[in-house]
Amino acid sequence: MSTPRVILLLSGSLRAGSSNETVLRTAQAVAPAGVRAVLHEGPGALPHFNPDDDVEPLPGPVAGLRAAIGEADALLICTPEYAGTLPGAFKNLLDWTVGGTEICDKPVAWVSAAAPGRGQGAEATLRTVLGYTGASVVEEACVRVPVDRQAVGADGIITEAAAREQLAKVLTVLAESASAPTPGAE
Repeated sequence: MSTPRVILLLSGSLRAGSSNETVLRTAQAVAPAGVRAVLHEGPGALPHFNPDDDVEPLPGPVAGLRAAIGEADALLICTPEYAGTLPGAFKNLLDWTVGGTEICDKPVAWVSAAAPGRGQGAEATLRTVLGYTGASVVEEACVRVPVDRQAVGADGIITEAAAREQLAKVLTVLAESASAPTPGAE
């Protein structure tokens, strides 16, 4: 039996029941065989980023975040856009990853839950920041899955079959990317 690929799910929203959390909880529910999707809890517990504090021993929530990223085979992000960019709390989470090497060369993708015509600022900023971390963006796994609140069950999971299939495919592509040899590796 092979070890399942672990995909860490990171929400850019601190709001309980947000569309972003709904997308990630749905991804967790539809994870295909061989994939274990783990929702990172606690981005709100991270201290404000300060380069002076980016030293050992790291603050507990930061050490936990970096450990979760290090243990994951890939990352899937779903974040809203505020004022044309990433929300401050999520940018703070990403800032804490710049000083570590855990995300370097790791397959990363994002799902946008924004309505058509929205969210491009957050996506552009996310792409820029991930470039600084050395993450390996998996373009074919970066998709848009707008959340229709009428298609969300009482459990907070999307019920629409097409959205569920799209999220399962995203996880499959990320898992396959995590399994692929790194270019130049022997």
